[in-house]
Amino acid sequence: MAVEPAIRLKKLKITKKEVIDMQSKVKSILATPSLTLANTVLGNDALRRLALKIGDKKIYHAFVEKKSSGSPRRSQEDKYYMLTNMLNSINRALENKRVSPSVRRGLIKILVGKVLLESNTTIRAFNEAHGFGAPGFLLISPTKRCNLRCIGCYASSSSANAEKLDYDMVDRILTEKKELWGSHFTVISGGEPLMWKSDGKDLIDIAAQHSDQYFLMYTNGTLIDEKMAQRMAEAGNITPAISVEGLEKETDARRGKGVHKRILKAFENLRNSGVPFGISITATRHNAELVLSDEFMDFYFEKQGAVYGWIFQYMPIGRSYTLDLMVTPEQRKWMFEREQHLIREKALFIADFWNSGAVANGCISGGRPGGYFYIDWNGNCLPCAFYPYTVDNIKQVYQRGGDLNTVLMNPFFQANRKWQRDYSYMKPAHEVGNQIVPCISKDHHREARKLIDETGARPADQEAEEALKDSSYYRGLVAYGDEADRLTSSIWEREYIGPERERIEKEKAA
Repeated sequence: MAVEPAIRLKKLKITKKEVIDMQSKVKSILATPSLTLANTVLGNDALRRLALKIGDKKIYHAFVEKKSSGSPRRSQEDKYYMLTNMLNSINRALENKRVSPSVRRGLIKILVGKVLLESNTTIRAFNEAHGFGAPGFLLISPTKRCNLRCIGCYASSSSANAEKLDYDMVDRILTEKKELWGSHFTVISGGEPLMWKSDGKDLIDIAAQHSDQYFLMYTNGTLIDEKMAQRMAEAGNITPAISVEGLEKETDARRGKGVHKRILKAFENLRNSGVPFGISITATRHNAELVLSDEFMDFYFEKQGAVYGWIFQYMPIGRSYTLDLMVTPEQRKWMFEREQHLIREKALFIADFWNSGAVANGCISGGRPGGYFYIDWNGNCLPCAFYPYTVDNIKQVYQRGGDLNTVLMNPFFQANRKWQRDYSYMKPAHEVGNQIVPCISKDHHREARKLIDETGARPADQEAEEALKDSSYYRGLVAYGDEADRLTSSIWEREYIGPERERIEKEKAA
């Protein structure tokens, strides 16, 4: 059952007198431009708490009570919790003075002004021209090079890897996605993004050049010294998600001795510079219980000041891929239930990119409306980072006179989006497929292999090629997906689509 906004916000202690005292202030600033108003509100603790209280009720009404999207009510609740947890997490960072003025301006101008609120004419024009919505963002890995050599790395990265995209290429991609799609959000991965250099410039330079875009960067954190943290603060439009596998023992076991201590130093540098940061967690069958424990959450969110956490269940791709590291289907079900508790009861801003499928209406890969696709260090265009097959290379597309829309319309991506629609995306609320198992590559590998074969998609690397030839790999992933679906389908039926069918039956009987 959803927790009413008034109950969820009981920690935001606002007295009636405080509300009355602030009314005159609110009236005086309402006449100012919206972004100036937002900056005023974010910079004032009392006004911000009041705005959160009012905003929470409006978000609940828009997402749950109004429910105009056609998704199951429970899915709409999931979205409500995710958004309000994000806002409350940012509020805690502001209250703890961990957001610099330049970063605050970036949050307002780009993340709020352009990503969340702006009515974008480019987005509308794309929809009118193509009959469906544009992707919301891109994931780009500008380099494969990395200063670590982690066990099971999806990218098989190391310090020996020289593959990278040129600065001008990344610049063109970022410019084009804004002009074609109205996209102002970019995710950067690797390799280690902070090792990328081209034409004497690096990632912070490209973020500063594209000051109207907001960047989420996945990084191992070991290169974030005081100077780097200060440069991020000055840019004001980048947040690092730093990889951890647990606490010190577990992180060092996968990433190397002493890495965890360097990560804690990076956290300190970011806090001192006023740069909000999060954590990126790889869950395996060996650490699944730990990374969702109260001890883990308290350490990173309360003691270290992480604003958000992204959970990636280990995918059997890349270096020394193995099904033996995957969380078991039984752990998968437990993780879903535990994550729901942490999100709904503890108000933590965390997302599991498989178990949180209902928040995004299922799989968002292959350039789905509001979703994304992935461009790697060689220019290969993949549906996502964990589905390493491709039919297009952006360098070749540009040489032929094409653009990002050329990639978007390729047969592999179109087939991927058709599968999404047939399975769950935009289906009537009572017919939506199980979005606790949304991933075509991991949870529906039988269908993924069909799309690869039918469209002639080729492996993006040697490990992906080996996986195609590995019959035990195919059988194992198919069996995994079937079992994960069997264990979670009762939850999906009971909590999500069952109530929608009951609602329809009641309406028919009335």
